[in-house]
Amino acid sequence: MTVIEKAKELGALIQQDERYTAFYDAARANDNDPELQRLIGIFNMKRRTLNEEMRKEDKSAEILTTLDDEIGEVYQQIMANPCMVKYNDTKEAFEKLLASVNYIITKSANGEDPATLPDEPPVSSCSGSCSTCGGCG
Repeated sequence: MTVIEKAKELGALIQQDERYTAFYDAARANDNDPELQRLIGIFNMKRRTLNEEMRKEDKSAEILTTLDDEIGEVYQQIMANPCMVKYNDTKEAFEKLLASVNYIITKSANGEDPATLPDEPPVSSCSGSCSTCGGCG
């Protein structure tokens, strides 16, 4: 069996994992939630209006502040929606799975023994600045 064939096998296994199915079920639930879709539509409309107002030469600080506040309120409603909460939770779990798989593949490609690697990547304290770093884990 080739590496590519194994990668395809791994892809199929990922699609059978409960974290994958939970994430995609939650995504479909978001798409089918009329209240959530209504809020997303309002959010997008207000964001477009804000962008248009920002492009004007004679911007109104009052209008910009009002729109920004309204966008923040709608965003909070979106994020509090039960479907969105479940989506974000399942997305986080699925991304953790993908990070683990990527960690193992990357470390193995760099010569480490995959059998001795932990199931999850170590927690990183990366500040984003490479100037003070001794190297990525």
